Amino acid sequence: MIHLENLSIGYRTKHGPKVVASGLNADIRSGELTCLLGANGVGKSTLLRTLSAFQPKLDGHIYIKGKELEEYADRDLARLLGVVLTERFDVHNLSVEDLIGLGRSPYTGFWGTLHQEDRESVARAAALVGIEALLGRMADTLSDGERQKVMIAKALAQETPVILLDEPTAFLDFPSKVEIMRLLQRLSRDAGKAVFLSTHDLDLALQLADCVWLLDKERGLSVGTPEDLALEGTLSRYFVCPGVGFDGDTGLFRVEQPCTRRIRLIGEGVCAAMIRKALRRNGIEAGNEVLSDTCIEISGQNYVLTLPGCEPQAASSIEELLRLLLTSFS
Repeated sequence: MIHLENLSIGYRTKHGPKVVASGLNADIRSGELTCLLGANGVGKSTLLRTLSAFQPKLDGHIYIKGKELEEYADRDLARLLGVVLTERFDVHNLSVEDLIGLGRSPYTGFWGTLHQEDRESVARAAALVGIEALLGRMADTLSDGERQKVMIAKALAQETPVILLDEPTAFLDFPSKVEIMRLLQRLSRDAGKAVFLSTHDLDLALQLADCVWLLDKERGLSVGTPEDLALEGTLSRYFVCPGVGFDGDTGLFRVEQPCTRRIRLIGEGVCAAMIRKALRRNGIEAGNEVLSDTCIEISGQNYVLTLPGCEPQAASSIEELLRLLLTSFS
């Protein structure tokens, strides 16, 4: 749907062009959710604004359905690209239905009068997002999560094959972030749209995206499935910072705690995994292969702690186990 060829993005100043990123080559495909990741300042918003035709490219090509972006008239482009920005809107005396109806502007003409087919499109968009119950509400009464769903519905009412979103999960709590990301994934599949978004929600993107774009000032743009990028080592190279490590088994990032002690842990399953997690948080590495006189054994509903020269002690919760263990270390 969208093809980038040696694209350079940035700004034109009186002193000449300021290049933010260059040599960008990638594709955005229909029926896929593509997530743009990268540190602050690498040019994610600049790239999104360039793809949205809000600012001109510096060099290279952006093809949409095989045609250069700048060759499209504004009206035609509005029927190809739906854009959802991060900024919170401040509107009054406008219903949710009317707000979604603004997405029909490429089809309604100067006066913006909604006809029957436009209202049907608004209803379909609301149904796709699951916000039919909000249509009669006033826009300024919406929560952040509801507001973001309404803006996505507005883009859907625009009936474009491409939807571009800038930080769509910003300002949302975690359950709402998951809901919005799953919604966008479903829309890409069920409606066959090319959905492209920038995000800082790294773990959600790695779990739900069909394709990931990693933008970096030194390495440029790397593109692939999250799994391929993990296997190639690209993910672990791109996000290098103290206290964060890439888990090759899960394909996700985790907080790393320096471990100064090692103890033996006998047991398997979820309980063992949770104990290892709790111990790692406290700087203790645990495993069945560790040779140590200090041992934790999972026994039924209890956790049995054995310390050198002491009788075994039973704990009924991980909290109690940690208290017993850390007290012995102090």
